[in-house]
Amino acid sequence: MSEAFRIYPIDIAIFILFVLIVIAVGLIKSRGEKSGSSEDYFLAGRGLSWWLIGFSLIAANISTEQFVGMSGNAASHVGLAIASYEWMAAITLVVVAFWFLPYFIRAGIYTMPEFLEYRFSSSARAFMAFATIFIYLLLLGAVTYSGALTITTLAGSAGHEVSMVTASLIIGVIAMLYVTAGGLKACAWADLIQGSALIVGGGVIMWFAFIKLGLATEAATVVSTQTGAVETVQLAAGTGAVERFFDLNAARMNMFLPATDSILPWTALLLGLWIPNFYYWGLNQYITQRTLGSASLAQGQKGIVFAAFMKLIIPFVIVVPGIIAFNLYSGDMRFEAAGDTATSLTRYLKANPATTVVTTAAAPTEAEVAAWPAGKYALAVYPDQAALGAVKARNHYVLPITRARFDALTAAPFTLFISEDHSWRHVNAPLAAEIDTYNTATTAAAAAAGAPTATEKLVAYKYDTALAQLLARVLPQGKGWVGFVLAALLGAVVSSLAAMLNAASTIFAMDIFQKHIAPKATQKTVVLLGRLSVVAFTGVAVYLAPQLGNPKISNSIFTIIQEGQGFISPGILAVFIFGLLVRKAPPVCGIVGLLTNVVAYGTLKFAAPGVQFLNRMALCFALCIVVMTILRLVKPLPQPFEFRHNTTVSIESSKGAKLAGYAVVAVTLLFYVIFSPWGVAK
Repeated sequence: MSEAFRIYPIDIAIFILFVLIVIAVGLIKSRGEKSGSSEDYFLAGRGLSWWLIGFSLIAANISTEQFVGMSGNAASHVGLAIASYEWMAAITLVVVAFWFLPYFIRAGIYTMPEFLEYRFSSSARAFMAFATIFIYLLLLGAVTYSGALTITTLAGSAGHEVSMVTASLIIGVIAMLYVTAGGLKACAWADLIQGSALIVGGGVIMWFAFIKLGLATEAATVVSTQTGAVETVQLAAGTGAVERFFDLNAARMNMFLPATDSILPWTALLLGLWIPNFYYWGLNQYITQRTLGSASLAQGQKGIVFAAFMKLIIPFVIVVPGIIAFNLYSGDMRFEAAGDTATSLTRYLKANPATTVVTTAAAPTEAEVAAWPAGKYALAVYPDQAALGAVKARNHYVLPITRARFDALTAAPFTLFISEDHSWRHVNAPLAAEIDTYNTATTAAAAAAGAPTATEKLVAYKYDTALAQLLARVLPQGKGWVGFVLAALLGAVVSSLAAMLNAASTIFAMDIFQKHIAPKATQKTVVLLGRLSVVAFTGVAVYLAPQLGNPKISNSIFTIIQEGQGFISPGILAVFIFGLLVRKAPPVCGIVGLLTNVVAYGTLKFAAPGVQFLNRMALCFALCIVVMTILRLVKPLPQPFEFRHNTTVSIESSKGAKLAGYAVVAVTLLFYVIFSPWGVAK
């Protein structure tokens, strides 16, 4: 980076103090709980108040997954449209509070899989339990990766090398100790601090990002959300930061992307996006566990609506800074993608030796790197990592790579290359044109010969580094702001990992161990198994995290998470909704609905990869409903299912929370009007 970045002693002091306060508050507030009670450990004794629930929901949800992944998507052509994950969640939360939650509180359950046994069968409970744990392992790895990516990028900016493995291990161990020691109540009290710090920290980043934009003399802008075309413009002196922001980003301040968009088409807003939203906020254990621990139904409803209100704020402190990051630091994002680009173009050179836009250069000097002309890429092959790191000069068209890596990549032939990041249409038009010609010819030849093909993704910008760019470049240094924001981000990682670990351990202990392995186990044994499973799940997360940085998996960790959950979320949502609405649905509907989604989603993913994953979810959801409807018609229950009252917790609903919920829905819809192609923001 062109500006020096340092972490000062005051930053370290604030960082350590914040972490110690969070851990101390969490442990002190949970110290009086009975250590042998599973209800105390897993559900905080069912005594959480609305304000704890609200902040805990936000802290469990918002992590570097959002700060890194969502701001990264905002930096790309997607822009403000990615805010739909937050604003639609606000509406979803209101529905969950007044339709889903009363059933769950009345049933007195510990876990969401347990509710499937309550309504359908033990086989449905077991399938959901195993599937949920499997998906949670991906989520744990993804959250750990996004936090580790921020640490490694910032450390590199400050002149220190921290590997992804080391950063992942640090994050994982802290989270493991945190959740193992305190349980849900410790998480909730710590989340009260961390949830507040997250919003304040995001606001601090946004404030200083606007200041930086107001002082800039030039900025990059995405001129078309359809092509991803980028141009750099000179900024007129005397214009304000807010005016500049809207002038630069008019194309991206739109909640409705083209139907052909691969990330978030407007068609997905009609149904597809509602599916992961309702699954996540209403049926996802590490979120619902907070509401299941509420002192009463009214307290739970108030807490959920409070969280919905905070959801309206989140895009302004995450998405807007991500957009500004691309305006100011698109060049640095392109440099950050150099390693991924080197990998892709090495394979392309192997597949197409006749290329006129990619060549090799043996260990070029700094002067040669600096003088390399624009337009033609050079794969700069250095003997080892030390020689590669010694060259400090940077050029967009010189891509450093070690000899060992180069040889490994060219060991096998490739017969097809596909560029999936449409920003390349602007970054290097000759390369894009050559790739299109090559793809057309080799695809036809492979089809005629019945030969297999290989695909490769070309990455123009490392969008997921948007947050790190902001931390390193816009925050005032030496005044403690960097330390505070880093502490808030680490707290976000820890709180989200703690929530997931606590949820995964609860499902393992209650739905698998106690239900199938040791039905007569004491509560103390169940809690012990829960704690031991936290250690095991942490180990898997730390192992998976570095693997998720592979650009062949995805250029956005946020997309990985959302698409991966599609294997279970449409089916789970369909089964729960069908079970709640259709009282004569037979027990077999539970397991059949879940299995239908897994098979259908997997089939569509591999047989029709062109179907956007949110649209794929909508199709699978509809199919599950159709299949269960047929089962209901063929073999209905003789009498409607009765939802029994299995708890001593008050189930009186909150009228005040319902009125506040209506207000949240109205404001959300207003935002969609404002940020539409016809809205006043244009």
